[in-house]
Amino acid sequence: MGMANGEPASPAPAGADKPIGQGSRTMSLSDLIGSKAVFPALKASSKKQALQILSEKAAELTKLDEREIFDTLVEREKLGSTGVGGGVAIPHGKLSELDHIVGLFARLSTPIDFEAMDDEPVDLIFLLLAPEHAGADHLKTLARVARVLREPEKVEKLRRTGGASGLLDLLTGA
Repeated sequence: MGMANGEPASPAPAGADKPIGQGSRTMSLSDLIGSKAVFPALKASSKKQALQILSEKAAELTKLDEREIFDTLVEREKLGSTGVGGGVAIPHGKLSELDHIVGLFARLSTPIDFEAMDDEPVDLIFLLLAPEHAGADHLKTLARVARVLREPEKVEKLRRTGGASGLLDLLTGA
């Protein structure tokens, strides 16, 4: 995929038609997550299974290899859990064939052990994938997601809101 083998770069997934990191404009979560990337009742019984399912969903959106996405996320988890506390995890990684930052959000049907910093089970996961060359944009996006998911009021609303569109509105401030 991508320009390396002579093919045009893969198209952006729905909702990701506004690549971030261009110029110095302020990034919004609406720039990286669309309605097809929000899963209001994901069923997973373990951290590994959650990452596998989210890798599959990310592969569908990005047209990248599911195994490569999964392996990238697992390698990042080996450095330390991306369970940031308060029932929230932000798994993330960089992929060479990706040409824009992509986000997926899942609310789990049942909280799972994610080896989080506070040892609390996780029920809200925001997956973030960035191009290999994203550099500071990746870090800025990660910080933005973390800020949004640290707001106790917003987190509680995410846990109570039904449906993908309601969750997307909450995440993007619509």
